[in-house]
Amino acid sequence: MTFARSFAAWRNYRKTVTELGRMTTRELNDLGINRSDIPSVARSAVQL
Repeated sequence: MTFARSFAAWRNYRKTVTELGRMTTRELNDLGINRSDIPSVARSAVQL
């Protein structure tokens, strides 16, 4: 993976983590996501 692609993937990962982190626990539960699962969900979403 090139540097530009890696950097773009990392930025998307951070954006996803931030957005999920701002959600309430109830909203996360509605999506079937536990707060401790946010990093792995974000990784799979951007396929790092």
